[in-house]
Amino acid sequence: MTRSRSGGLLSGFFFLLSALWVAPVIVVLYNSFKSNDAIKESLFSLPTGESFVGADNYIKGMTFGGYPFYDSVFYSLVITILSVALILLCTSMAAWYISRVDSFLCRMVYYLCIFSMVVPFQMVMFTLANTADRLSLNTPYTIPVIYLGFGAGLAVFLFSGFVKSIPLDIEEAATIDGCSPLQTFFLVVVPIMKSTFISVGILQIMWVWNDYLLPYLVLDKTVYKTIPIHIQYLQGSYGQVDYGATMALIILCLLPIVTIYFLCQKHIIKGVLSGAVKG
Repeated sequence: MTRSRSGGLLSGFFFLLSALWVAPVIVVLYNSFKSNDAIKESLFSLPTGESFVGADNYIKGMTFGGYPFYDSVFYSLVITILSVALILLCTSMAAWYISRVDSFLCRMVYYLCIFSMVVPFQMVMFTLANTADRLSLNTPYTIPVIYLGFGAGLAVFLFSGFVKSIPLDIEEAATIDGCSPLQTFFLVVVPIMKSTFISVGILQIMWVWNDYLLPYLVLDKTVYKTIPIHIQYLQGSYGQVDYGATMALIILCLLPIVTIYFLCQKHIIKGVLSGAVKG
C-alpha cells in the first residue's frame, strides 16, 4: 500500500512537472492565432472573435522583410542534415577505433572529447568567428565542420560506451571471414549500434536545428538566414516586434523536431542508457 501511494505521488509530481514544461508551448500556440495588440494587452487570454486572426500571423511571418521563409527552411535543413551526418559518421568511427585500440594516444583523444563537453561556447565564440572567416567556413555548406567539432564530445562519449558492450568475438569472426576493418564496421558494428545512432542523431538534430548563436556569429546574415535568425529579424521600424508572427514561426520551427522526437523517443532512451552506463 505504501509503495502504491509513493508511486502515485511520484506520478502526480512528474505530471505537474510535465505540465510546467508544456504550458509555455501551449501559450505560444494559441497566441500565434491572436492579433499583435491582443497579445500585448493580455498574453494569457484565449483567442476570441475580435482577437482571432486565423493564419494571418503565419503568412506575415513567412513573408516579412522580403526574405522568403522557405530560404531559411532550406538553409536550416542543409546545415542540420550535413552536420548530423558528419557527426554520426566521424564520431562513430572514432569511438569504435578508440574503444578497440588501447593506446595512450586513443585515451588522450577520448579525454579531450570529454573535456570539450564542459568548455562553454562563450569562451571560444569570438576566436571561432574570426577563424571561420579565414577558413571560409561561413556558409551553410561548410559550417557543418564547426558543428562536428562541438558535437564530437557527447557523440564520442555515447558511442564509446556502447562499443565497449559489443562482444569482440563478433568482430573477430567477421575478420576471419575476410572482412576488412571498414567492412567490419559498416556491416557488423553499425547495425548493432542502431539505437545509439538514432539517439545521438536526434539529440544532434535538436541542437543544430534550434541553434541560433553559432550561425549568427559565423554566417553572412545578409545572404544566409536560418529559421532562428529569421525569427529574430521579425521586427519593424524602431525595434517593434510582431509577437503574433514571431510565435507563429516558433510553432513552425518546433513542429518537425517534436514530431521526430515522439516517433523516435524509445530509441533515444535505449541508446542513451546503453551508451552512458555500459563499459
